[in-house]
Amino acid sequence: MQLAPRLQNLRQSATLYMAAKARELKSEGKDIISLSLGEPDFETPQFIKDAAIQAINDNWNHYPPVGGYLDLKQAIAEKFKRDNNLDYSPSQIVVSTGAKQSIFNVIQCLVDDGDEVILPAPYWVSYADMVTLADGVYKEIKTGIGQDFKMTPEQLEAAITPQTKLMIYSSPCNPSGSVYSHDELKALAEVIAKHDIIVISDEIYEHITFDERPVSLASFSEVYDKVVTVNGLAKGFAMTGWRIGYIGAPEWLAKACEAFQGQVTSGTNSIAQRAAITAMQTNPRQINYMTEAFKNRRDMVMELAREIPGFKVREPKGAFYLFPDVSALFGKTFNGYTIHTPEDLSRYLLEHALVATVSGESFGSPNCLRLSYAASEKDLREAYRRIKAALS
Repeated sequence: MQLAPRLQNLRQSATLYMAAKARELKSEGKDIISLSLGEPDFETPQFIKDAAIQAINDNWNHYPPVGGYLDLKQAIAEKFKRDNNLDYSPSQIVVSTGAKQSIFNVIQCLVDDGDEVILPAPYWVSYADMVTLADGVYKEIKTGIGQDFKMTPEQLEAAITPQTKLMIYSSPCNPSGSVYSHDELKALAEVIAKHDIIVISDEIYEHITFDERPVSLASFSEVYDKVVTVNGLAKGFAMTGWRIGYIGAPEWLAKACEAFQGQVTSGTNSIAQRAAITAMQTNPRQINYMTEAFKNRRDMVMELAREIPGFKVREPKGAFYLFPDVSALFGKTFNGYTIHTPEDLSRYLLEHALVATVSGESFGSPNCLRLSYAASEKDLREAYRRIKAALS
């Protein structure tokens, strides 16, 4: 027996691989500091855990509706209006097992054999493989540190062809931490409005921004019917294990995603959904303590990174990643180990500095390295000390 051909081109998630490798080395007794996984190091707020306990005691034990409980969808609709100035009815909202499933649902419902999907690079590692699984073709728009890792309207216009079906981007961006401004998104919206494409706006890091609040692409009326707004609770509420994601979308597409999900996982965990209602009704100011901590860590690691030979950095405006350009290190040899790619550098740092990072190649940026700062200040200081020593 052989596996289906579609799996031959499926790559393992680079972030999950490095996290697993770090755990493996730790189990062998090595003092690994992991800066690889995008997971807040905070615990879920107690008031959300209390809501889950209450749901258990109230016997929310049975199969939930495929697209989510109605009162949760109503709470999400109110959140969209409160935080994003978006008008979505419950019929336009689908709750899924994490934002990853939300994105996968949309891709499976839209992309067919040979359809093009535009990915502004850098992009989250799973986008490309999700497109491949749908028999689509992903098309990268290359950006770099000089343009703050953000595509221009001219780049987007040049990338769209008659075969283009979809574009996927995130703001705040994983891995770069870049955030599109109102004017930048307005200019992109003017391009999108001229073409028959759908855009997935991945806003999972919405609450982790350090200057102005991010703008939702769907808030521009000329593209409202072309945008799927994706969000979830994992990052802003430190609920990675609860697996709650959701979309706001044109109703025809929301119905398609619900039908597709009905044949894959059915409804999302009932207890997590009940707790999610409390999270959705929470004023974002109640979780600002996490964002403030991430901002302090960002400022600290920016100072530390500037001292590392070969690291070219720019200040991320959101999320919790540093994404330095490390191409100045390519061709150099350390302790008999020659660096040709960020993958080489990531492996070198794991072996010689005992620090786990993720190569930018997996994000479509072959000159960069991703380092999470969702870790304690003590661990971050030690990790950057080790990296500096290993590269000096």
